[in-house]
Amino acid sequence: MSPSLVKKSTPVLFVDAIEPSCAFWEDKLGFTRTLEVSIGAALCFAAFSNETVEIMHQTFASAAEDVPFVGARERHGRTFLFIEVTDIDAVERALAGCQIVLPRRQTFYGSTEIGYREPGGDFVTFAQFPS
Repeated sequence: MSPSLVKKSTPVLFVDAIEPSCAFWEDKLGFTRTLEVSIGAALCFAAFSNETVEIMHQTFASAAEDVPFVGARERHGRTFLFIEVTDIDAVERALAGCQIVLPRRQTFYGSTEIGYREPGGDFVTFAQFPS
């Protein structure tokens, strides 16, 4: 397969409920909800984008219904996202009060990083490399 056949890759984070994650991506980081699907009053799927990065969330219940063989498996692992940013200080200010799981640090490969637990339980590391 030619690499040019791959257009983009989007992580799908499985969560109990999507609504708690909306503020993390939308209010704090400025992403826009580009797609949402509800069952009753609750969201079962949502996509968030900042025009460069796209993140999707799907509830465990929706995944179990949609793809039954995956249903029991996705609860056992967590996703670790690595997002490169232009201003780590701005990210840290935007996420003040959110749970830090990786204190700000300088890495041996030259980046400044800080990691958070997103409200759905997944880990998100933000990294700024020297320009």
